[in-house]
Amino acid sequence: MTDQTGLEQEIAVEQRHLDRVYARLAELRRSAVRAERDGYRMARVGTFGALVERDAMVFHAAQRRHALDAEYEGLVFGRLDLRDRQVLHVGRLGIRDEDATTLVVDWRAPAAAAFYQATPAQPLDVVRRRTIQSRAERVTRIEDDLLDPTAAPEGMTVVGDGALLATLSKATGRGMRDIVATIQREQDEAIRSPGSGVTIVAGGPGTGKTAVALHRAAFLLYSDRSRYAGGGILVVGPSGVFVEYIASVLPSLGEDTATLHSLGTLFPGMTATRPDPPEVAAVKGSLRMRRVLERAARDAVPGGPGELRLLYRGTLLRLDRAELDRIRDRALHRGARRNEVRRAGFDGVFAALWAQAREVGIRLPEQRTFEGEIAERAEFREFLKAWWPRLHPRHVLGWLARPDRLRRYASGILSNAEIRLLSAAYRSLDTDGLTIADIALLDELDALLGKPAKPARARRDPFQLAGGVRELTTASDRQRAARAAARERPEDYRDYAHVVVDEAQDVSPMQWRMVGRRGHLASWTVVGDPAQTAWTGDPEELTRARDQALGRRKRHDFTLTTNYRNSAEIFAVAAAEIRRLYPDLPLPTAVRSTGVDPVELVVPATELETATVQAAAGLLAEVEGTVGVITPVPRRDEVAGWLAALAAPRLQVVTSLEAKGMEYDGVVLVAPSEIRADPGAGVRTLYVALSRATQRLTTIDPTD
Repeated sequence: MTDQTGLEQEIAVEQRHLDRVYARLAELRRSAVRAERDGYRMARVGTFGALVERDAMVFHAAQRRHALDAEYEGLVFGRLDLRDRQVLHVGRLGIRDEDATTLVVDWRAPAAAAFYQATPAQPLDVVRRRTIQSRAERVTRIEDDLLDPTAAPEGMTVVGDGALLATLSKATGRGMRDIVATIQREQDEAIRSPGSGVTIVAGGPGTGKTAVALHRAAFLLYSDRSRYAGGGILVVGPSGVFVEYIASVLPSLGEDTATLHSLGTLFPGMTATRPDPPEVAAVKGSLRMRRVLERAARDAVPGGPGELRLLYRGTLLRLDRAELDRIRDRALHRGARRNEVRRAGFDGVFAALWAQAREVGIRLPEQRTFEGEIAERAEFREFLKAWWPRLHPRHVLGWLARPDRLRRYASGILSNAEIRLLSAAYRSLDTDGLTIADIALLDELDALLGKPAKPARARRDPFQLAGGVRELTTASDRQRAARAAARERPEDYRDYAHVVVDEAQDVSPMQWRMVGRRGHLASWTVVGDPAQTAWTGDPEELTRARDQALGRRKRHDFTLTTNYRNSAEIFAVAAAEIRRLYPDLPLPTAVRSTGVDPVELVVPATELETATVQAAAGLLAEVEGTVGVITPVPRRDEVAGWLAALAAPRLQVVTSLEAKGMEYDGVVLVAPSEIRADPGAGVRTLYVALSRATQRLTTIDPTD
């Protein structure tokens, strides 16, 4: 041991503690397995009380075993040496020894707050803060911050240049980097802000907005599990690529109960990944579209019957289109939802037929008998189904693909130029499918149409087998099934306890209405950067829609000012781009320098493919982690075809819009001038694309 360096000695110290932690973890897991097994044995007592006790015992033991298994990797990641000589190890899960000595403090516990909040200016009684990196059960690296040198005992070893910058120099891997061990004070204050109200976190690229949002979700689940796990936490991201990117973060923090959605998947049963051009997205996202959709939701069904002709007791009864329209309009009184007032529409038809029959002098039975006779006729029932069918929002949205209908619905609401844009966009609806912006319109139509009345259905017995045979079960089995059924949420669940909106600057007014319907009972966390917005519509309308969704809840505002992602050399290029639009915009400070400047290539258009392939292959060789190739939206499939031969799992091709929220160790940015040329959000989109790289950036522009 005498020939070990200070670093090796400190790693050995932490390894001994880690060995003790994992030994205790194994013991706790064995205990949980025994408790689970002993719980099943309690059923032999034969009393109902024993069965109930067994069920509770087994349930909690299984939960504990699952938690211990889930937190195995990277269990301990930090250490605090305090002024009173106390040592606390911080990790993903709280663990005590058999004599109740604390081996690991859960990162969400108040005792761990100093790990994130302490600074040299305010050390919070922390002398040394250590970050511990491990793989499996082996310590691989440690980094120290000496926060209070005057209180350091003689001989205290301090290792490394600072935990955060060392961590950020590492490769990210395919999923989002778990930065739980490197959250700084300004991030931690936002994470631990009050659970009620609205927490708004603003910050430029690389400031850790997404990490803050996800760690906040995990913190809320930890601090008030009955509320947030019971009501649920919804996390909304801008794209499917982004949601896949962050999907592993919450489970890695010990939480797997949150629901993750992109804006293209929030409406049940529908998925959209295709973006609209910015000018079309601005029209579809405008609040004026609600008035357009209101008109559509009240209109006659395309191809529906224009009149009703019915022979009753030798006399022809006839309702023409005008009368049918009046009946429909009366049934659809202000605020009425079409699918919910079908009965009122049908009653209007019966009443009109009855009045007409009396007017022409037909000898009539009682009105109820008259209606019964009419209702029994198959042709009349077919008329009602065709005249007032149950409508799905997708049906009504499809009506906008008919130029005559779109002009009628949008007249006086949208400009002629906007109507032409929408008409051209919806011309390919049946062949190309929905766009991301259409999902919010479907949700709006769903609110306007309402849900058709459905007869109550008895809940299916999960133990009923085919042929009427019932599976043999215990009381515990049945109670466990009942608990699972009680926790089951409907597909279109709208009563979340907390809603997290990431990249909020890109949520359109109509999308805010969609998200707001799912958070009417919720507290909120909203993170974004106005400088990165792709929204080209009315900014006042956007603010109004957001404020309506968030309601009058108390606001807690936080601003992140330090860019931890990009090297200073890379962010300088991105900053120069956004300064074109906003010369005086406050930008975050990039605190890490690699000494490697971005590579800017200009090649003939005929050589763009070769240059892109070479650049991607070069970055794959230079960096250990992921490489992103970012393209203008129209070029995505073309560039992906060029790179197919590389077949590298670490390589991902995304558009400049899909890149939002992502990060890569190396980035090849194809045709940045084409991204900049977009008259709407081109410069802002390019700013985003330029700030995705942590270590290496290569831009390649074609020339004629």
